[in-house]
Amino acid sequence: MSVEKVAVVVAGGSGMGAAAAKRLAADGFKVAILSSSGKGEALAKELGGLGVTGSNQSNDDLQRLVDLTLERHGRIDVLVNSGGHGPRAPILEITDEQWHTGMDVYLLNVIRPVRIVAPQMVRQKGGAIINISTAWVVEPSPMFPTSAVFRAGLAAYTKIFSNTYASDNVRMNNVLPGWIDSLPATEERRDSVPMQRYGTSEEIAATIAFLASEGAGYITGQNIRVDGGIIRAI
Repeated sequence: MSVEKVAVVVAGGSGMGAAAAKRLAADGFKVAILSSSGKGEALAKELGGLGVTGSNQSNDDLQRLVDLTLERHGRIDVLVNSGGHGPRAPILEITDEQWHTGMDVYLLNVIRPVRIVAPQMVRQKGGAIINISTAWVVEPSPMFPTSAVFRAGLAAYTKIFSNTYASDNVRMNNVLPGWIDSLPATEERRDSVPMQRYGTSEEIAATIAFLASEGAGYITGQNIRVDGGIIRAI
């Protein structure tokens, strides 16, 4: 008898997180979604899954999501970590409070749910964690300073995690989107992309679905760019 696969999507109420939840459900996963807006609960109901309204900055809300998922399904095979948008300002004008907010939005948004979910995956001897990051990790943009700084930290965290848990068959990878259609479109940004277009949330979701699949079973600790060729650093 085949085992029912279960995916948890954090910050999955809209944008790339919601697209990932839809794609994973289409691929046969039972989905559990956390979002702060209530849209995640509505989407989960539409997909026949479990939805919780809460914040990825709350350990209690994350624990509730995981507890309800395990109570219903008994396992978690995939964890997708999406997130919101942190503070933006010229780098010397960012306050201590804004830097701390950036860390909450772009780094601790992964660390908190991983700390709760990874032990279950270790017990199962298998699991895939996929974090939605940014294409500008290697070549940071002054447009998004808090994102660039803390997602560079996420790349380091991912490498350490992967080194530690690869032998338990628990994988972690980051997806690095460039300009995606969930963001406001400008001609200047479009022209900066070699493919001359914005990517789609569905293209990001397809990459996430691949990294969640058995076909990606030998991929861990990686940062996968999905950016139309805008960043080409090795």
